Amino acid sequence: MSSDSVDTAVREKLATLDRLRRLKYLLWAAVLGAVVGVTYWGLGFIGFQAGVVANRFPAMYDFIAQGFFPPDFQNFTIYTKDNDITGLQAIPASFRNWGQPIFESFQSSRLSLVKASLVTLLLGFMGTVIAFPFALILGVLGSERVTPFPFNFIFRGTLSAIRAIPAIVWIFLYIPIGPPSQITAVLAIGTDSIGNLGRLFTDDLEEIDEGPIEAIRSTGASSTQTVSFGMLSQVSRSFIAWTLYILEINTRIAISLGVVGAGGLGLMIRNSQDLFEFQQTAAGLIMVFVVVLGIELISSRIRARLRPGEHSGKSVVEAVRDLFNPNKWLGRGDPRN
Repeated sequence: MSSDSVDTAVREKLATLDRLRRLKYLLWAAVLGAVVGVTYWGLGFIGFQAGVVANRFPAMYDFIAQGFFPPDFQNFTIYTKDNDITGLQAIPASFRNWGQPIFESFQSSRLSLVKASLVTLLLGFMGTVIAFPFALILGVLGSERVTPFPFNFIFRGTLSAIRAIPAIVWIFLYIPIGPPSQITAVLAIGTDSIGNLGRLFTDDLEEIDEGPIEAIRSTGASSTQTVSFGMLSQVSRSFIAWTLYILEINTRIAISLGVVGAGGLGLMIRNSQDLFEFQQTAAGLIMVFVVVLGIELISSRIRARLRPGEHSGKSVVEAVRDLFNPNKWLGRGDPRN
């Protein structure tokens, strides 16, 4: 091949790459323009007026600065309630006698911030535990490695249908069992978690190595043994890690469900807001930060030890940033979506 023909081929290749690059830039510009256009139209559709919102920010600042500060932790425990210990002094006062007021609050039928925090954690935990076996069964059956195509889509479709309905809607669907309460909250969180966990389990099974599966089959193992020892043995740590991740999300969901009557911190915040006790509302919000940050940091450290390829847990900065992710509060925190 002559040098001229080589130069021509190179120029043609460069021209093709240049056209592809320009086409890519045009596509990105079109997508960006569409996003901006839909956003502009949407703001007009809902009647959003940036000038009005900006003008009301000073009033919002005064409302928060004067109404929410300083936080009042009088409802931190039953002891601080009964003895009228207010402000930040209520926190150290609750740890007197090796934290006896805190344990008394756990046992009391009356509501306090520490008991509400425990209720919130239990709602998220119990919902996750209830969901795990159902998510495991549907997740395994939804994998094409276990159930042949297209029959696996029966189980995938079930998971998708469950996941399409957020927990805050599920709690109202369970009204025939009872009004929004701690019982229906556990059922709502559990149902929502089946869809989320099952999806994650199915995706993990699709990515496992075929070698161990063939090795188990070659020994004459049954289908159940092949699934147990050839498939689940490869993803057991990952399954536990994903379950802990869903537990983080379920803790947030439990707080959101509390606002509609499910109990816990959400209910206390709503009640204090309804009574215009904004300093106690601020104390409840601080407890939300403490509970959510605590469960996220602990969970992320455990997941860092379990999940393959993950070497570090979530930092405090990352956990704080995730507090402002609305998708996680609605149970839509699946990173694979």
